[in-house]
Amino acid sequence: MKSPRSLLPLAAALLCGAAPVHDFLSVAVAPDGKHIAAIEGDEDASGEPNIQTVVIRTTDGSATAAVALPCGRVHDCTPSSLAWAPDGAALAFVLRSPGSHARALYTVKQDGTGLARTMAFDGTMGALRYGPRGQLAVLATQGAAKETGAVEAGAALTGELGGDVHEQRLAIVQPDGTLRWASPPDLYVYEYDWRPDGAGFVGTAAPGDGDNNWWVAKLYAFDAATAAARVLHAPSSPQQQMNQPAVSPDGKTVSFIAGLMSDFGSVGGDAFVLRLDQPDARPLNLTPNWHATVTSLAWSCDGTHLVASLLAGDQTQIAQIEPASPAAQPLPMVSRAESLDSGDAQFAGDCHTRTTATVHQTFTRAPEIEVGPLGDWHDLTHANAGQNLAATTKSITWTSDAFHAQGWLLLPTGASNGAKLPMITSIHGGPAAANQPYFVGQGYHRRLLDAGYALFLPNPRGSYGQGEAFTRANVRDFGHGDLRDVLAGVTAAEHAAPIDDHRLGITGWSYGGYMTMWTVTQTQRFRAAVAGAGIANWQSYYGENGIDAWMIPYFGASVYANPAVYAKSAPITFINQVRTPTLEVVGEDDIECPAPQTEEFWHALHDLGVPTASVIYAGEGHHMRDPRHIEDYEKRAVAWFARYLK
Repeated sequence: MKSPRSLLPLAAALLCGAAPVHDFLSVAVAPDGKHIAAIEGDEDASGEPNIQTVVIRTTDGSATAAVALPCGRVHDCTPSSLAWAPDGAALAFVLRSPGSHARALYTVKQDGTGLARTMAFDGTMGALRYGPRGQLAVLATQGAAKETGAVEAGAALTGELGGDVHEQRLAIVQPDGTLRWASPPDLYVYEYDWRPDGAGFVGTAAPGDGDNNWWVAKLYAFDAATAAARVLHAPSSPQQQMNQPAVSPDGKTVSFIAGLMSDFGSVGGDAFVLRLDQPDARPLNLTPNWHATVTSLAWSCDGTHLVASLLAGDQTQIAQIEPASPAAQPLPMVSRAESLDSGDAQFAGDCHTRTTATVHQTFTRAPEIEVGPLGDWHDLTHANAGQNLAATTKSITWTSDAFHAQGWLLLPTGASNGAKLPMITSIHGGPAAANQPYFVGQGYHRRLLDAGYALFLPNPRGSYGQGEAFTRANVRDFGHGDLRDVLAGVTAAEHAAPIDDHRLGITGWSYGGYMTMWTVTQTQRFRAAVAGAGIANWQSYYGENGIDAWMIPYFGASVYANPAVYAKSAPITFINQVRTPTLEVVGEDDIECPAPQTEEFWHALHDLGVPTASVIYAGEGHHMRDPRHIEDYEKRAVAWFARYLK
């Protein structure tokens, strides 16, 4: 369960420069190594780049061209899925039709001219990828009733439950602007890669509801000519989800990431390889017991090794893995206490020229695109020159039970004047995710820093960053051990900075919202709480949400088979212990953490006489999209903390 990125804000002078923060959402390197395309836009007051466009730059910085999108500068005119043609002469991308789920496929020349629509489609479309014969493959859902992914607003719950399912299928774009399906109609395909002979694909897929069944997806081979599919690998454990399949240049091996993942799109685990030329082969784990989480994985240009991006404590790393001789965790080629991101991975690259690109940022330094050979990067853009947050950032570590946890402490510069600071602890979603150093420009965290609060961003057990054993450490134990980690981390933060233990607040979204609800039932150490998209009652949640398949790996059984394990971690079980004033918010159409969970928690606190308030935002899913709603929520949250902590 994810946290919106906007939840990653004493005076306005903390941010040097009046211009809005410019975001880079994805980058793609052209085959000539001389051009880079990016989807980008300026953040608004909610912290989201709601007006986006496609920009093409030369890697020497001599030219920049912004593509004028045909639907104009409006909220839903959203480009996605950049893909350079094999000759680098043109860039393909998908554009959403505002106010609908329909998409269109566009191409534009490398200088930003010659924009042309090549196909219109009555559904969602994405994951563009050119094959070795120059064909363009896509993932498409015809007649889609909602946007792709469980974080998006759910379709209306009317009519027969469990009725029509809209599968996302592999397809190849034809010269006449139509799609030729390359996967069967009864499978929902999540990810894929071309085979180097162009005759087919390897991908992850599952039958039925695409929002729910990613957690039970298998690895398939697809025949491009017949759309036939056969299973290559079925995970041996429910705690092993698969992501990012990539076929080696010789076509003999597929690599993928597998591990306990709580959300499609929040990728982390170990690196695996599976021989495709050996029918009885089993996957080989290349990174067992590594004290790090693999977050992206790609083959080297010559196919002799894999290049892995890792989260290791407070460091983002890039390391080389030898499939033929996996060994101890190698020395990384890159290791930085900052975030690296190209959209689908930590960096994008071109094999012919060895040019790579990434977007780098920290809590206090705004994002920029950097280019160059892997790890030898220099800034290409200077869109956020002067946008530096004047705050102090500390990476702190502490011991809790048998674990060594890590987190981030952000202090507004000069805010205390010698006095102790109030502090807000913000717990990330997931739980298989991590707080990482994304720039605090606009948004919720920026508002809190501006209001004079210190921010504590812990990564307790269940998080990424310390290997699979740490990620799995809260299985069948939600709330208990991870709360002990958080509380020990708060104490460590108080030892590291002048924090007022009598003015502590807690907040979070998704799993962080659940942890906020859980925390106020277990301790009165926090004087105010704001729970976004939380979960009050795991037993009722099981039957209300649209993604119950994620729960089996964590709880070990369905709620009907073992209700006790769900009850022991449910805030509602201990609701009579709550004394902390709590604000709850959620989207009306959230299918990951449905609104009735927030309503149930609010109702209980209201009945018990605990100060509470709740807001349900119309039409919103798990990731709220309307900037007016986001800004309203953030203002309410800051006002709530001010009321009880100031």
